Amino acid sequence: MVRSLGLLILRLSIGTMLIHHGFEKLDNIDNFADAFVRPLGLPFPIVLSYIAAFSEIGGSWLIMTGLGTRLGALAILGTMSMAIYHAIAINGFNIYLLELLVVYWGGAAALVLNGGGRFTINHLISLAFSPTGKVSRTNFKQRVPNAIMNVIN
Repeated sequence: MVRSLGLLILRLSIGTMLIHHGFEKLDNIDNFADAFVRPLGLPFPIVLSYIAAFSEIGGSWLIMTGLGTRLGALAILGTMSMAIYHAIAINGFNIYLLELLVVYWGGAAALVLNGGGRFTINHLISLAFSPTGKVSRTNFKQRVPNAIMNVIN
């Protein structure tokens, strides 16, 4: 239970802070492409900028809700890996530029490795499954409210 609470705090911390960066990229996508993608010489800088923005927004929503936590964290991990590469390639090993990126990278890596814990939509869905791994409509309707009460209690 304590581990799941810690993962919930990690998920909400990363998600609520990182989603802002995704929306900030969308606000001026050309500026982001000019400042961060084009200097690396990557092809299709506008497309890659949109991918970065939507991976931060979508990944943040996935990890905050706990629906596909590992997938959302993997998207964030990829974006942060490229951001760390950019920071080192353009500015050298500057700890002040790297510290926030590494914190996001480490949090995303922890979520990829550990999952989201019990306080997730994925966990509620898994509680609705029968022991055989199949879900029936009746089984789902009966078990989801009980699963919610089990997580709360």
